[in-house]
Amino acid sequence: MTLPEDGSLLRIFIGESDRYGHHPLYEAIVLKARERGLAGATVLRGVMGFGKHSILHTAKILRLSEDLPMIIEIVDSSEKVEDFLPVLNEMVKDGLVTLEPIRVLHYKA
Repeated sequence: MTLPEDGSLLRIFIGESDRYGHHPLYEAIVLKARERGLAGATVLRGVMGFGKHSILHTAKILRLSEDLPMIIEIVDSSEKVEDFLPVLNEMVKDGLVTLEPIRVLHYKA
């Protein structure tokens, strides 16, 4: 698969405990992106963060959180990312979604 030099980075901020059906939301998003043929997706688990409700979530031992921040990053052409947005909108009920233009420098197997 090749990527054009100009692409898009889709970034989704959700909570670890967010669900889509019977699956973790982050897992459902990555699987749906793969099913739709997007170039790549990565899930990052945050060690600390807060969102819209200002509730602090942390991985510190003394404050075990069951809802750590999760970030899903998806990269592909702007057209393919735009086509994925309606699917994502149906899946993400609570969270933050950002989109930014990127320049792909290297994408090889």
